[in-house]
Amino acid sequence: MAQPSVSAQVRQLERSLGAQLFHRGPGVVTMTDAGEALLPMARRVLADLAEVVDRVTELDGLRRGHVGIGATPSLGATLLPSVLGRFHNRYPGVSLTVLEQGSRHLVHELETGGIDLALAILPLHQPTLVRDVLAVEELVVVTAPDHPLAGRRRIGLGELRDVPMVMFRDGYDLRSATLAAFGSAGFEPQVAVEGGEMGSVLSLVAEGLGAAIVPSIVVSGDAGLRVVRLREPGLHRDIALVRRADRAPSRAANALATEITDLLGNEGWPGRMPPGLRLCLGD
Repeated sequence: MAQPSVSAQVRQLERSLGAQLFHRGPGVVTMTDAGEALLPMARRVLADLAEVVDRVTELDGLRRGHVGIGATPSLGATLLPSVLGRFHNRYPGVSLTVLEQGSRHLVHELETGGIDLALAILPLHQPTLVRDVLAVEELVVVTAPDHPLAGRRRIGLGELRDVPMVMFRDGYDLRSATLAAFGSAGFEPQVAVEGGEMGSVLSLVAEGLGAAIVPSIVVSGDAGLRVVRLREPGLHRDIALVRRADRAPSRAANALATEITDLLGNEGWPGRMPPGLRLCLGD
């Protein structure tokens, strides 16, 4: 829609509600308290409407429909492409929306109807969610090939006390997990660079700016990095398929969930099996 049409629709909605939804200023538009209150309800209404459409189109044998799925960056770069490729080949008429964010943001999108499924990292404590654990994954240390730790097979977490580290940006599950692990070991990391996304963190490590703690799934077979495993008990995280408990998934969402579990159950993790990854299907 053209911008004037959008503005006209918004003003009509404001007249119907008897409340102003946006603060309008020169070059800046922000939501009022009424707008903030309406937004999550509007998302739920749109999600319910989309579900109605999905349920009707499902009668067409999944020749049409839509699924929204979210994933953390590491899962969006490894597991999700293979899953969506298989799903699209099987159901080419079903459109897909992908959201790549941290687990907390994915949970918010699930609860407000923005997505149907999420590949997220546990723990998640919301009682409104159903969690099916897919795998337990080991976190590993990665370095450049000429790093002093590059020749080690295993190290203790405490040996990273004086090692410059490349840290993820705020909002990454890995950042909070890493900082918590360092805190439990009694020290704060020596930060060389912080604020990166997954790809930039790996590139910065490869250039020798520091070491990083990353999921083993993102470095399997990467010749430009060296992987050093942590001594037991090490660091691990649970990968789960998450959906809302209070809403039955559409047939298309169910088909995508089945595609995920079938891929892992029949073929294993896409590509080379990472060290320290244990699939949990059927556990």
